[in-house]
Amino acid sequence: MTISESPGQIIILNGTPRSGKSSIALEIQNTFEGLWMNIGVDRNMEMTPERFRPGIGLRPGGERPDLEPLIMLMYKGMYESIAIHSRLGINIVVDVGHHDSYSVPLGILPKCAQILNGLPVLFIGVRCPLEVIMERRINTWNSGYAKDGSVPLPVRKWQKAVHEPGIYDLEVDTSQLSVAECANKIQHRLKDGKPLTAFQIIKGIR
Repeated sequence: MTISESPGQIIILNGTPRSGKSSIALEIQNTFEGLWMNIGVDRNMEMTPERFRPGIGLRPGGERPDLEPLIMLMYKGMYESIAIHSRLGINIVVDVGHHDSYSVPLGILPKCAQILNGLPVLFIGVRCPLEVIMERRINTWNSGYAKDGSVPLPVRKWQKAVHEPGIYDLEVDTSQLSVAECANKIQHRLKDGKPLTAFQIIKGIR
């Protein structure tokens, strides 16, 4: 396998927990041509000392303002690493759940977009309806509905906050498409020749 002198492609999968991001990332690693490294929320949390967890996986709602300055730093570190890998010609897939619902807005996504300025970024919204999210939470974590039968507030907050501002190069719905179909759709988007503009727009948001 030859090593590319061009920047590696960056694919960022943005969605809620249990939306299917990690499965799509693994499918990309296993089926796309070339080397694809996974740098995302799960890998980042594995590196984070327990007293600072969930780190960048902190859910919406401003529950841990003491962690928020560190979260900004962790995101910057992760995106600087993504940028370095890309500049070395290594392809990167990132599964993450971006939101700005902290005790005060941090503007993390635009700052991260600035770090990747000039690099090829495909920003994908991974959608999934609440009822399917709940089914997966029950099957995976045995964590279901509230006692009154409602969807727990943190889950509803994730569903709303993670897709703001909702600017993407591509969106996939994992309740409608299989993991392989999502990966095929992503591959087609990379090859269709249309410009990837989402991160260019997002980096200008203030």
